Amino acid sequence: MEPITLLLVLVCIIIGGLLSSFAVHLMPVGGAPAAMSTATGIATGCVMLMTGASVTGLFTASTVASFWATNPNVILVALSGAVGSMLMMGFTMFVGNLIYIFGAGIVPCSGRVAVDPITKESQTEYKTPRTDGHGVPTASFVSGILGGFSGGFGGALIYVMLVSDSYAHFSVATAGIVAMGIFIANAIIAAYNIGGTIEGFHDPKFKARIRTGLTCSLIVSALCGVIVVIAMLTGTLVGGVM
Repeated sequence: MEPITLLLVLVCIIIGGLLSSFAVHLMPVGGAPAAMSTATGIATGCVMLMTGASVTGLFTASTVASFWATNPNVILVALSGAVGSMLMMGFTMFVGNLIYIFGAGIVPCSGRVAVDPITKESQTEYKTPRTDGHGVPTASFVSGILGGFSGGFGGALIYVMLVSDSYAHFSVATAGIVAMGIFIANAIIAAYNIGGTIEGFHDPKFKARIRTGLTCSLIVSALCGVIVVIAMLTGTLVGGVM
């Protein structure tokens, strides 16, 4: 195994992990309060939302990668994962807004900023008193789409490097499990860093905590990358190397 190959795998795992962590910070997550329309975002946690996005992205990436017999195109597979994850997030937020608007009868609006940074529309007069906004406003929707792209690209990048015969040469199943594990590890750390709800890139919490989140992600992703490199050198990994 050439040193440059090992280094490329390590670097791509770190990049994929950082993109995964960045994606979580972009997601409009409202948790339990969003289920009662008293907070913006999707009514679930960061890890659950990103797991769904990553699974969709990995399914898309694995399908596209299967078009190549041994050495899939890294960029195309990574982009396919990004598109799959974006679609999942887009449909999730769209259906969520349908329920909020026509089911609960509320107008999606931000609880963290007075003016939507994209539409420049005022938010304050649409917010129900004693709530932190509700629904998925435009800025949060765009942030979620960007988060889906980032996370899907990062997860698919890790997967394609692991499954390619030119690099790690893992089996399809093992590559998927390892990529998902690295993704979820970064999602959990990002969730702890966020500590509750977040609206997206315009949320003051994003600016305050993104540096800490990416620093932790760098450490964890590097550790995961080292473990993968050791597995490549020894030819052993849980699940097997093809």
